[in-house]
Amino acid sequence: MKLRTWFLAPGALVMVGLFFLPLLIVLAYSFLSRGAYGGVLLPWTIDSYARIFDSLYLAILWRSVWIAAVSTALCLLLAFPLALYISRAGARKTLLLNLVMLPFWTSFLIRTYAWMFLLRDTGLINTVLQGLHVIHEPLPLLFNTGAVILGLVYGYLPFMVLPLYATLEKLDPALLDAAADLGASPVVAVWRVVVPISKPGMMAGCLLVFIPCLGAYLTPDLMGGGKTVMIGNLVQNQFTTSRDWPFGAAISLLLMGMVLLVMRVLGDKGEELL
Repeated sequence: MKLRTWFLAPGALVMVGLFFLPLLIVLAYSFLSRGAYGGVLLPWTIDSYARIFDSLYLAILWRSVWIAAVSTALCLLLAFPLALYISRAGARKTLLLNLVMLPFWTSFLIRTYAWMFLLRDTGLINTVLQGLHVIHEPLPLLFNTGAVILGLVYGYLPFMVLPLYATLEKLDPALLDAAADLGASPVVAVWRVVVPISKPGMMAGCLLVFIPCLGAYLTPDLMGGGKTVMIGNLVQNQFTTSRDWPFGAAISLLLMGMVLLVMRVLGDKGEELL
């Protein structure tokens, strides 16, 4: 037992120094008052938490939740057939998995800027459509909610594909053959056999996608153009432009609480399915 304690001690010290102590500092900041030129001052107060219930901030919170939920749902719809195809691709599995992970070889920031170049008024999409005389003026493809959702789906789609593939790869093909022998069409077989078996992978994928989408900052900031403010942008604004550290700390803790709640709900459901 003592040897185990010594081995665990370095990790415990790192967790205390780099996680728990900073978290306690943020918690303390959230109950302090904003200084005249930024920073925090006494007295202790709960005003920062009371401000969260303002209609403006509740609207931002709701926007963050539904954008994250829609992005997660789209990732699931796109990732499931892809993961199923890869799991049954035989010798091409490695190649296809490498293609799924290929975007990770490039910076997320560069990939986001690439989408901006494609979607802007003078970008490739509008230029081609105008050249083909399909449209007469550029379509508003950038700096809106749709562009933010597109960026989130593109950025986090691999995080949905990989857990689903890990589950579907274990699927016994004999189950689908048995379903076909019993008269089930391919669609019915997938719905009645494959989907129930893949639910743990779905839960894991939804967890890996929804949480980062909920706290996303870079994609809404660049592809939303300041018009689609999410909770991550609100936190960043409080610590930089507004210099209201107590309110920023309170929102950060609220976001962490929401993440923990989602992890608890999806984690419990995942355990029930295993």
